[in-house]
Amino acid sequence: MNFDKSAATRSRPSPTHAMPRPHIIAVTNQKGGVGKTTTAVNLAASLATAERSTLLIDLDPQGNASSGVGINRTEIGEQLTIYEALLGEVPLAEVIRDTAIEHLKVVPATTDLVGFEYEPLDEQRGTHLQRLLMSEAAQRFDFIVLDSPPSLGVLTLNILGAASRVLVPLQPEYYALEGIASLMATIDRVRDTLNPSLDIEGIVITMWDPRNKLAHEVASEVRRHYRVFDSVIPRNVRLSEAPSHGLPAILYDASCKGAQGYLSLAREVIEGRA
Repeated sequence: MNFDKSAATRSRPSPTHAMPRPHIIAVTNQKGGVGKTTTAVNLAASLATAERSTLLIDLDPQGNASSGVGINRTEIGEQLTIYEALLGEVPLAEVIRDTAIEHLKVVPATTDLVGFEYEPLDEQRGTHLQRLLMSEAAQRFDFIVLDSPPSLGVLTLNILGAASRVLVPLQPEYYALEGIASLMATIDRVRDTLNPSLDIEGIVITMWDPRNKLAHEVASEVRRHYRVFDSVIPRNVRLSEAPSHGLPAILYDASCKGAQGYLSLAREVIEGRA
């Protein structure tokens, strides 16, 4: 497997690198089914539990991050979402909603967001989210967590153009290695065009099964080339059940291994941004 070693080198943050407030973290992987939305929801909830003001922005038309923090799918269609904000029809402040966690707010999405890929936008179509997050409403948060669609399009370019860091969930299987190499190439292209300061927060291993020999081999290979968080997210029934109840794992079962994994990940993120 060939890795982009230049991307790996540049992914390691410089100790003198100045970070703006808020810290904008894109949770992304062009490969689906790796725990991307689960990571966005539970990282945001865990940051908020640590009393960091956190905004979760759902930028996946499937809207799973929205329902994962309790936004009712049958009601959301009648309300304003990130789609209207991206089009400039309403300010960000009008689409921010409360959740069951005191320090966590959410901007929901619906399938209407698919239309953003086809809107006749201006020549700056990759910077709409970036401009939105410069608003006063966004600047009052410590962290903004962006849930991404599992594809490369206008939405994903907006996400990478607006983020300060990229956090990559990775299921330790063979095809994941190919996906990471492709993602790093995409990040390099975004650095060259939209966002020169974009950096890699790190890779978090998800769906971890310690009994799986291949999982250990893949995780070891990834650690040789990239920054990988010490925190590992295990396969966990309670973690999988939580979204069906509209709750982050920390509210559904704080003692479960999945919730504890994300609390540990949040601590690493906070310590890295201190």
